[in-house]
Amino acid sequence: MINMIKEGLENNGLITAFAIIGIVMYIAYFLSDKLTKGRVHGSAIAIMFGLILAYIGGVNTGGEKGISDIQLFSGIGLMGGGMLRDFAIIATAFGASFSEVKKTGISGITALFFGVFYSFVIGVIIALCFGYRDPVALTTIGGGAVTVTYIVGPVSGTAIGASSDIIALSIAVGLIKSISVMILTPIFAKKIKLNNPRTAMIYGGVMGTTSGVAAGLAATDVKLVPYGAMTATFYTGLGCLLVPSILFLLTEIIF
Repeated sequence: MINMIKEGLENNGLITAFAIIGIVMYIAYFLSDKLTKGRVHGSAIAIMFGLILAYIGGVNTGGEKGISDIQLFSGIGLMGGGMLRDFAIIATAFGASFSEVKKTGISGITALFFGVFYSFVIGVIIALCFGYRDPVALTTIGGGAVTVTYIVGPVSGTAIGASSDIIALSIAVGLIKSISVMILTPIFAKKIKLNNPRTAMIYGGVMGTTSGVAAGLAATDVKLVPYGAMTATFYTGLGCLLVPSILFLLTEIIF
């Protein structure tokens, strides 16, 4: 009987993955509500659970894909891949009202460029503090700080020839930023008047991390999520264009 259930779960990996993620999310949001009164968003707790499970999976199998290296959980590799991630981001943005988007105007575009540049500079400063001086490493880690769904760092690192360990560091930097935005957004929302579509779009452009902005705005006001996610998504293309080209050349000149 147990073997039949196991075989059924393995043969329907994606369905199994949805069920597992659903259980993890339920537990995470329950802990968020009961232990933190919503101050730490459920998504942030769920990400921590995911990191722990990925570590356990990697240690037990010696593999490179975390828990999805275990046959029973292989569907999580597909569910957590780029296809469904990008679909979810685009679907979220469809909830935005175009009339509200137009009101943002030049301030939204300015926020995008400002967000990319200031995040990159912070990432480079962090890399310098840890002893990195190579322009390739500095640019890749800076790209990780720019991050949108952990794309900009790896894309930039691959384009300019960074090693795999530096690319991994850029992903870690992006993850820390994402979790920080998730946690801090609802705490500071009132102080920065994050209570309307216009400010949500500017905030998404400045912060740039789609997952962090979406989760943070969901804890603040769920109606603001599409607006923040929309500009944060544009951040991906802009970061992938600027970091391995203009920002890399500037870093190379300076260092």
